[in-house]
Amino acid sequence: MSSAIEGLKPELVWKYFAGLSKIPRGSKNEAAAGAWVLKVAKQLGLEARQDRWGNVVARKPASPGRERTPSVCLQGHLDMVCEKRPDLKHDFLKDPLNLVRDGEWLRADGTTLGADNGIAVASALAIMEDRSLEHGPLEFLFTVDEETGLTGAKGLEPGFVTSRILLNLDSEEETALFVGCSGGRDTNGNWALEWDAAPAGSVALEITVGGLRGGHSGLEIDKGRGNAIKILGRALRLAGESGARLARMDGGNKRNAIPRDAVALVWVPKAKLAGATAALEEFDRVARAELATVEPGLRVTATAVKTRGGKVFRRPLQKKLLQVISGLPHGVIKMSAEISWLVETSTNVAVIATGKKSVSLATSQRSSVASEIQEIGDTVVAVLELGGAEVHVSDGYPGWKPNLDSPILKTAAGTYRRLRGSEPDVKAVHAGLECGIIGERYPGMDMVSFGPVLESVHSPEERIHVGSVGRFYEFLLAILKDVK
Repeated sequence: MSSAIEGLKPELVWKYFAGLSKIPRGSKNEAAAGAWVLKVAKQLGLEARQDRWGNVVARKPASPGRERTPSVCLQGHLDMVCEKRPDLKHDFLKDPLNLVRDGEWLRADGTTLGADNGIAVASALAIMEDRSLEHGPLEFLFTVDEETGLTGAKGLEPGFVTSRILLNLDSEEETALFVGCSGGRDTNGNWALEWDAAPAGSVALEITVGGLRGGHSGLEIDKGRGNAIKILGRALRLAGESGARLARMDGGNKRNAIPRDAVALVWVPKAKLAGATAALEEFDRVARAELATVEPGLRVTATAVKTRGGKVFRRPLQKKLLQVISGLPHGVIKMSAEISWLVETSTNVAVIATGKKSVSLATSQRSSVASEIQEIGDTVVAVLELGGAEVHVSDGYPGWKPNLDSPILKTAAGTYRRLRGSEPDVKAVHAGLECGIIGERYPGMDMVSFGPVLESVHSPEERIHVGSVGRFYEFLLAILKDVK
């Protein structure tokens, strides 16, 4: 058992969380995690099976006297976002997470923690094991690939889940019950690379943007955090005034994370190197001043590197690419008119990558209003196409329309009042919960989402509040007892 979780309560939950943390489970690499869940279920004598996508469902009979209670499904996803500090050597395909206790918080050492959504998996497994609980018939749904397209939920087939009440355990505010979420889509551009030889008499310069906080492109999009790709684009336009020629540009890792780091290699005429370096040093000061409150770690650096010869993008391609990065919107597009604190529509400039034959730029759009996803998506398409990109638009995923008359919402709210002596916050979230797709797959599903306190998910700063886990678990068990 990891020393970081010794003495933590509920013991069963933390036992399974520690076990899951040993298993690499980045999106599309959940096979070992799925096999582990199946093994645990079978060791506990429970019915369990897996579909062709890798989703797992397990079933636990009702406790004595509760056999006629409606069946409830507890749902979470097996995969996690794999982000780490740039200086950390960690292989997400084979290395376990290194859990660290930090006062009232649990985090990982330099990587994402995977509490999104490992805490749901651990809680479900704890309930599967504990024979002392009072509940009706239970199903436990563990989906795959939530973070990079919700493809596990999209693949759910009729009959795989039979319950018509679902508790989604993938939220991050202890006092909130979520009853709605945004839908979204990805819009990506691609340019075929056109090369020139690096100009004679030029010096290679590496320009980096780092130290940003990043975070979830939905939940943190309204925090005003810096976007490394957008900032690097500004730096490259400045360097271009000194004749810099772009050789590569890379930044961001995940379409659903605000990019924290970005780097470019440029070739600058030797005679203009000092001017370019001075301009970039001044830009570093400007950028840090702009974002001083929210991004105290931001740094823009320019370092001469030794390399032999090389190739650079042709000027028209370089101009188009930097114009597109400048022209693409990023951040909150519209706040909800009905719910003042809720982001209604947003877009994220997420990932840029230079390959051998092409350079690609990935963006994602979110909204709780389907027509607004279309509108902001069309805007992004227009900017990309005006910049000469070949554009691909994903199928997207649906939102989850709030139902304030939901029976399970009323049950959960009543349970919360009884336990806490106060009213829960009933909310919608600017993120793509699987509830939207599950509701589409299983019409009539009555759903609510809740969870313990998580912060800075999708970034190496991700952490979970230890005390909130116990309260969350108590609340979950009480809801199961209160369902009639």
